[in-house]
Amino acid sequence: MSLFLATLVLFEHTNLDLMVQDLFFNFNTGTWLVDSEAPLLRLIFYSGIKGVIIAVGIVTVICFVLSFKNTRLRRWRQGLLLFILSLALVPLLVAGGKQFTNVYCPYQIQRYDGVVPYVKLLGSYPETFHPKRRGKCFPAGHATGGFAFMALYYVFKKRWARIAGLGTGLILGWTMGLYQMFKGAHYLSHTVVTMLLAWIIICVIHTCVISLGTKKCFGWIAP
Repeated sequence: MSLFLATLVLFEHTNLDLMVQDLFFNFNTGTWLVDSEAPLLRLIFYSGIKGVIIAVGIVTVICFVLSFKNTRLRRWRQGLLLFILSLALVPLLVAGGKQFTNVYCPYQIQRYDGVVPYVKLLGSYPETFHPKRRGKCFPAGHATGGFAFMALYYVFKKRWARIAGLGTGLILGWTMGLYQMFKGAHYLSHTVVTMLLAWIIICVIHTCVISLGTKKCFGWIAP
């Protein structure tokens, strides 16, 4: 939590977001490093990777259900439940914050040929600014599915497997997050905050699942 708060303070009191985002925008041509309409890149890094995450989620749910009959899967039941809840709640809770933060995407602001003034998370828009729609770009929603895989850290028992699971979540999350940044859909702070929020949610889920597993009425959760 301390790291999360420190991150908010860092980006709120510096221009780090703009410094990084400038690297992805060509001010001469008015184009981003990645074309948001490029079909192959969108297929791989947007719809494709989301499809894979959904498929993994479905398989995990099936394995969880089968764990009540299959003795080999039973010892993984607690981890499977944790992973399922993470895949569902991380995107739901983190992306849900978009509805309240009123932060716009890089491609929408005037600095990058948009029409919206650049205002940080805790800043105020000019009184003359009357948008038709609120900004819905913070936190980063697309990367949540990837970062939810950090929950694999708590699924496995062996140290190397846990580190590999955590690394998988970080790689997936940042792959998805960087793609959005490269095409002007998010700032660096959006992705960093999403990663930290995802980890906080995963830790809370882990604590709840472990706690409930020790109670008789929730004994079915225990491996």
